[in-house]
Amino acid sequence: MKMKKVLTIFALLAFVFEANAQIVLSLDSCRAMALRNNKQLNATKLQQEAAHYAKKAVRTKYLPKVDALGGYEYFSKEISILNNDQKSTLTGLGTGVATSLGNNVNNIITGLVQGGVIDLATAQQLGGMMGELGNSLAQVGNQFGQNIADAFRTDTHNIWSGAVMVRQPIFMGGAIIAANKMADIAEDMAANNYEGKIQSTIYDIDKVYWLVVSLKQKKKLAESFRDLVQKLDNDVQKLIQEGLATRANGLKVAVKVNEADMAVTQVDNGLSLAKMLLCQQCGLPIDTEITLQDEDQNSFVTIDDTSSLNDEIAQANRSELKLLENAAELSRQATNLIRAEYLPHIALTGGYIVSNPNVFNGFQNKFAGVWNVGVVMQIPVWNWFEGAYKIRASKAATAIANLEVNDAREKINLQVAQCRYKMSEAQKRLITATKNLDNAEENLRCANVGFREGVMESTEVMAAQTAWNAAQTQKIDAEIDVKMTQLGLKKALGVLQ
Repeated sequence: MKMKKVLTIFALLAFVFEANAQIVLSLDSCRAMALRNNKQLNATKLQQEAAHYAKKAVRTKYLPKVDALGGYEYFSKEISILNNDQKSTLTGLGTGVATSLGNNVNNIITGLVQGGVIDLATAQQLGGMMGELGNSLAQVGNQFGQNIADAFRTDTHNIWSGAVMVRQPIFMGGAIIAANKMADIAEDMAANNYEGKIQSTIYDIDKVYWLVVSLKQKKKLAESFRDLVQKLDNDVQKLIQEGLATRANGLKVAVKVNEADMAVTQVDNGLSLAKMLLCQQCGLPIDTEITLQDEDQNSFVTIDDTSSLNDEIAQANRSELKLLENAAELSRQATNLIRAEYLPHIALTGGYIVSNPNVFNGFQNKFAGVWNVGVVMQIPVWNWFEGAYKIRASKAATAIANLEVNDAREKINLQVAQCRYKMSEAQKRLITATKNLDNAEENLRCANVGFREGVMESTEVMAAQTAWNAAQTQKIDAEIDVKMTQLGLKKALGVLQ
């Protein structure tokens, strides 16, 4: 007894661990995981974030820009205010004055000697005195001239400079306004693209989810059909032993059993692959054991009321149409941006400039600066109609974008109508498949009764079983078809959530 209790406990624990290993997923949980793990969707979200920050960057075009500049330059030659002749004249200023004065004094003394005013000895004495005075005057004059030349030196071999500049746009021809509107449109496009990716991801995960559900239903059906054929095979083998059936009848049923086994194997492999695909889209390891919440339900079709959703809903919600409208508006703003390039531009400038040596105090070797404020205006005068040609080309591109928008609207209306027709056909097909299944079940019941009563052969029972299996398959396909058409209509209307 104790051993039985221990075995029972271990069996319960094994069942609990096996149950815990199975992950039960609902449609909402599959959607949530797919949205969280879809790499393309995450990339689109990052694009939306990038568009948001790009919009903030364009907003700064309205604000003043401040730049700080600094630098050092070495020049092999310095800037010279005086030319070489002027420098030579200044450095020989005293010599030139002394020579000119000496010549004049010598002419005067010679005249005095010739006139008998002074004698030759006195003239020689005066000449010596004037020579000494001329030498002193030449030295003083040359030094004075050299000082003047040195004062005009700029000492600009090494130049240090720095500046702080401020620019404030006043009128840019509407370019800044157009750029900001384009940034707003780009952000809307990123949001619409993200919304479209969400709907596409939900649509893809829903298709795979209901594919797994349909394959699980078909697996149950294949196993049920195999059980029916195996039961018929057992009954026929008993009849063969009793001599009431031939071996040929038994072989026909055996072939049907093998076909049923193969069908179970095929649908089981398909179910495994479909679950792997679902795990991959949900971001789970592909070998994860999962169970879907709807896979064991006998009927999973719900009739969604979409009659109140008209084509205007699709026009308002389809992200593809929104993207085309964004592209058309973006093209219009691009035209404004091109036009602004050929209009006057006005900007306010200001700043502070420092340099060493500076020109504000005779090229003094000391940092000094000056404030400045101004207005800069640029007016295009003649460009050979380049701007007009570019604007016309941009307007043509805008017209093309508008045509694409109108074409997309018409195609969306056609797509919605097509999806409605498909959904109506799928619902009628489901009603027909349900009726056919009722007839097939009744036919199978009558065949089984007739076989037991001995009034029907095994081939007739197999035919009834095959018809029942086909009717069940058609019903499952019809249910999935209804689900898929409902899903496609919601996607066409842009209300898939």
